[in-house]
Parts: sequence; structure tokens; C-alpha cells
Amino acid sequence: MNFPAKLLGNNVVTKASSLLRHGGVSIRHIVFAFALSIALLVLYFNYFRRTGYSFPVDVIHYGPVTPEVWTDRSFQVRDAFLHAYHGYERFAFPNDELRPLSNTSINNFNGWAVTAVDSLDTMHMMGLEQEYKRAMTAVHDTNFTLPTNTRVPFFETVIRQLGGLLSAYALTNDDILRIRADQLGTILAPAFETTSGFPKYGVNTVRGTSDGSLVGSLAEIASYQMEYAYLGKITGKKEHVDRATTATRNFFNADLRQHGGMYPMYWNISSGQAKDAHLSVGAASDSAHEYILKQYLMTARKDKANLEMYLRFTSHVLNNLMYISPNRHLLYVTDSKLYRTGNRPTHNFEHLSCFFPGLLALGAHTLPLNNLEEVGLNFTALADDLLPKHKLGYEVLASFDLKDLHLWAAEGLAQTCYLTYADQPTGLGPDIINMLSGGSRPEILWMDAMQDWRTSGRIGPPPGVGDKHPWVGDRTPRNAREREMAYAMRDYYVKNADYQLRPETVESLYILYRVTGDVKWRHRGWDIFQAIEKEAKTPSGYANIDKVDTYDPQQLDVMPSFFLAETLKYLYLLFQEDDLVPLDKWVFNTEAHPFPVFEWTEEEKEAYGVL
Repeated sequence: MNFPAKLLGNNVVTKASSLLRHGGVSIRHIVFAFALSIALLVLYFNYFRRTGYSFPVDVIHYGPVTPEVWTDRSFQVRDAFLHAYHGYERFAFPNDELRPLSNTSINNFNGWAVTAVDSLDTMHMMGLEQEYKRAMTAVHDTNFTLPTNTRVPFFETVIRQLGGLLSAYALTNDDILRIRADQLGTILAPAFETTSGFPKYGVNTVRGTSDGSLVGSLAEIASYQMEYAYLGKITGKKEHVDRATTATRNFFNADLRQHGGMYPMYWNISSGQAKDAHLSVGAASDSAHEYILKQYLMTARKDKANLEMYLRFTSHVLNNLMYISPNRHLLYVTDSKLYRTGNRPTHNFEHLSCFFPGLLALGAHTLPLNNLEEVGLNFTALADDLLPKHKLGYEVLASFDLKDLHLWAAEGLAQTCYLTYADQPTGLGPDIINMLSGGSRPEILWMDAMQDWRTSGRIGPPPGVGDKHPWVGDRTPRNAREREMAYAMRDYYVKNADYQLRPETVESLYILYRVTGDVKWRHRGWDIFQAIEKEAKTPSGYANIDKVDTYDPQQLDVMPSFFLAETLKYLYLLFQEDDLVPLDKWVFNTEAHPFPVFEWTEEEKEAYGVL
């Protein structure tokens, strides 16, 4: 049977109305719901969609702590140093490092008492005169040669041993330190006998020859400029200065167009050109990036080439390698690798990368980032020889207050470095974590979030910068599903659960405290020191820790020299009321050895060919 359309329509409406009434829903309810939906859509498209992301922050209050308490905490760090160093003296000196579980020694850096030499300036700062005096016997007695067929690792020997001698000389003016540094720097010189002037991996100190591959990692071929420049300054020897200036010239002339002006990880030592497209501020790269700024600062801010390279490097990182995690909105820096479809981030976040917030804070503190014209630079013009996509990034950066931007990045990154410690049951930070970004989860570039934050009226702190509490989720998941849920809430999984007594996080906390004066950085450093005391201390020293993300951590039979040279030094300086090493007068090398800021005289400029 056919029904008239009008009749059918009325009948359907009547039946629908009847059903809705029986269900307790009236036409008035439908109209209200429709109006509310429209209002929410308007609100979304005119406000929430404009902001893109929401970045809530926690309110964290630190109670007042008197100067006397902070001074006492610095003395507790000094006691920790004495505990570690006395264990080294008893069981390992004059060998390189203590094995703190077996109470034996290891010669993993030439057998030249590296822990003693690496610790000289720490002892001097802490006023440990007797320990310093005993350590100086290694300086007097060491024979800088090794048996035939044994090679000296250039990079580690420069930053630890040569750096330790130079820093101790700068603090004491004891001439034997200058003489021994000159001898060591000269013995290592065969490493530079390459076509480009970049050093090879190792040196045979008996034969006077170099050894190693013609492909070198960035950190190993570019972390000696500070040591050799200062060595040249105090010895008056041009050959030392030439080695430092060669590195600057090589990098300044390198073709980095495809890499956004940032140094890749591996280099051809013969040609002096980049070998790959892996961009990172972590392992195998870190200290080379560090030395660009620090060489500029150490030579009284006269070296314009290093300043330009520092600005290019940091600009590429800010635009391309810094992300916000999806759930907790943690700011982190990662590395990128070249795939068929282009460069893609790994979303790995390394403990070694935690030096970077300190470097950014140091640059914000010392450079005229808001007025680069006063040093003869046009910021956006630095991108003139880069690809169009990289040029656009410079325009975005230039639209912000550049000094604020660098300091915000430093604060957000340093907070994440600290949280990787505070999130763990042990209170100690894992060596590598992997952030759960990309794929089915948002992949949020920090500068995209920064532009949204600005567009929405700069409500609250910048993305990733506001204070955050440690993660308090389930740290003992019972099955794979619970484990994945915990990872998702925390925003990362632990890829390498070792804590290797590394200094990078406390280094950045120290610099940020001295730059900002904000006591939260001190409190966070104190949390880390307490965790070290609880988990890493042994009867004779301190040990690396495995399984920091569990309630059953395991001590390892390793106490690296940098624990005394760097980690405890930065903690001591963080808690000291007096600013013992002012950042405008001293510059730390990558092993925390402070070198004084100096200027080349007119005679030296002419003789050495430096600007």
C-alpha cells in the first residue's frame, strides 16, 4: 500500500515525538543540546583550536633554607669526595681508577694516575691541601710514554689529564704544572699529522706516530681547542695555538648546508668534511658543540667565527631537535638520523645531552642575544647559505626575545633531566630514555608549541618550562599491559638503566642556579646528592648503579675519575654560598676543569695569526 508522503512524514514525526517523551526527552532538551554543541564548537574554533596544546603546570614550593645549611651541605659533598679519594689512594694510586667493590685498580687511561690528576683542581677548591700535595707526586713522577704497540687515547687524555694539569696551573701558578702540561701536549701532537689537521684517535708516545681510523667522531676530533689555545697562551708556543685555530677554520669552512648549520656526528679526517647526517647533542658529539661557545668565551669574546657557529648550532637544535612529550609535556632534546624519507628524530634522550641546558644558560648569561648587532652580526643573515626550510626557522626564532628563548629552553630541559632522576625509585637518572612521541601519539616540536603559546596570549609559563612534580604512577607493573600503561603515563621507557655517576645534570643545575639565582636548582641538586649517598656509596668509594628504575638496583665495580673531577665538584660549587668560579672570569672545559678568560695581545695576534 502506498501512503501520501505528507501523511507518512507526519506519522514518523508523531511516533518519534512519542518515543522521546516516553524516554523523558523533550524537544526542548534537543534544542538545548543543539545550542550547547554550537557554543562548544564556536569556543573550540575561536580559542582551544587556536592554542593547539594545553600545558598545565604544578605549584611547587621549597621551604626556606639558611646559608649555613647550604654551606653544611657543601661540606657533606666535600666529605663524599674525601671518602672516594681516600679509597682511591688506599687501593688504586698511582693507577688510574678505583674498582670500589673489589678494592682493586684499573689502568684504563694510560696508567698515569688519571683520578689524581683529574681531581687536582677539585681538591684545591675544597681546600684539601694534604690530598693535593700527595696527588702532586703523580705530576712529578709520571713518565708520559707507554710500551711499544700501546696507544694513548687522544680525546680522553686531553680533557682529563691535560685539562687537569692546565686548570691546576691556572689556580695555583705552580710552574711544574705548566711544564708537564707542555710536555704532554707535545707528546700528543702526532695525532694532528693528518691532511685536515683534525686529530686521529690515538698516539704511540714511544714512536711518535698517530694511530686510528680516518673517520672520526665529532667529539673526538673537536674537543681540544680550549686546552691547546690556553697551553699556547701560557707557553708562548705557536704550534699549540695553531692546533686550536685549525679546528675552528675547518668547521667554519665545512659545507653544512644540508645539516642546517649543525655539525654531524662523523667526519672524514682527511678531507675535513662531514661523513654522515646524524645530528645529535649526545654521545660522540656533545663536547664539540660545547667548545664552540666556550672557546669564544675563553678568548674574551673576540672569536667571531665560533660565535656564528654557536648560533647556527643552537638555532638548528631549537627548531628541529627539541620536543614536548604528549602527556606530561616534558621538554627534551633528541637526535635525528637520515632515512630514505629524510631526517627523522629517534626521540632518545641521553643523560649526556643534559649538559646542553647548562650551555644554553651560559650563552644566555654571557652573549648579547637580543642585540647581536653590537658584535657585528645579523641573526637572520646567518641562514643565508642554508636551505629555505632552515631560513624560515630563523625568522621564527627572531620573532621571539632570543635571550628569553634560550633561557626558557635551558630551564625546561634541565627540569626534564632532573625528573628522569626523581621519577625513579632510586632517585638516580638512567643513561638513556626513549620518549613515547610519534606514531599514534602526538609529536610536538617545541617551537610549534611556543608559537601556539604566544598566539593564545602567553597564558602561563612557556610550554615545558613550568614546574612539574615527579611521576608517582605504578613503579611495579605486574604484566605487559600495566607496564605499557605506566610508560604511556610517564611518557617514556628506560632504554639503558645504568647510572654512571655522570655530571651533566648537576652541571646544568649549577649553571642555572648561578645564572638565575632560583633556589629550586639547589634543592634538585640536593635530592640527587642524597640519592648518590644512599645508592652508590661503598666502603671504599662510590659505584656506578644498574637497574635504577627498580627497587633492586645493583652496584657495579666502577668509579670513573670524572665523578671526583666533575660530579662532586659541581655539587660542591652549587651548595657553596661564595661564587668560587665566576662564570664571566672562568670557563669550564668538558671535564669541569676551569680555565681563565684571557685576551691575546697584539703581538700574539700577529705572531699566531689569531683575530
